[in-house]
Amino acid sequence: MFDADRIGAVVIGASAGGVEALNQLLPGLPKAFAPPVLVVVHVRQGQPSLLPGLFASRCALAIEEPFDKDEIAPGTVYFAPPGYHMLVEAEDGRAPAIALSVDPPVRFSRPSVDVLFESAAHAYGERLLGIVLSGANDDGARGARAIRDAGGACWAQDPATATAPAMPLAAIAQGAVNEVLTLDHMAMRLTQCIGYRQ
Repeated sequence: MFDADRIGAVVIGASAGGVEALNQLLPGLPKAFAPPVLVVVHVRQGQPSLLPGLFASRCALAIEEPFDKDEIAPGTVYFAPPGYHMLVEAEDGRAPAIALSVDPPVRFSRPSVDVLFESAAHAYGERLLGIVLSGANDDGARGARAIRDAGGACWAQDPATATAPAMPLAAIAQGAVNEVLTLDHMAMRLTQCIGYRQ
C-alpha cells in the first residue's frame, strides 16, 4: 500500500517519449515537495544533456546534473549525466549520496534505469517510490522488482498513454508494479508526498 508520508526519495526511469512524460510530472511539483527525485533518461553518449536546463526554467524544485559523491539534498531533482550510471550510495551514519560510474552499459544503456533503481532500493528500502515511464526497451523492469522486493512502491505509466509502451509493459510483466496510472493521476498523487522530511 502506498503511504505518501513515508516516501524518502523518488526514482524515475524513462526512454523514448519520456521527456514529454516528465514535462507533465516535474513542473507540477510544488516548492514544498521534500523527497529528492533521481531521474534516468536514456540519452545519446557524447552529447551534453539539455534536460537540466530545459526543466530548470519550468520547475519550482532545484534541478541538478550531479557530480560523483554529491550528497543527495531534499527537494532537488537529479538528472543522470550522459554516459554515466547514476547510483545511490548509503553508508551508516551518512546521508545518501550520488555515485557516478562508467561501468559497462546495462540493457544497452548507460545511464541505466535498473542500476539506479537497484541501488536506490538498497539505500531507501520501504521509503522509495519508483516510477517507470514511456520507453522502447525493458530497462527498469528488474529495478522495479528490486524496489518492490525491498518494500518500496512502484508505479508505471499506463501503457495506453505512453509514446513507447515497452518499458512500462516490461515492469508490469515482472509483477513489479503496485499501480498503473495516467500521468495526470501520477502528478496528483506525487503532491501528496510534500509532508515528508528527513
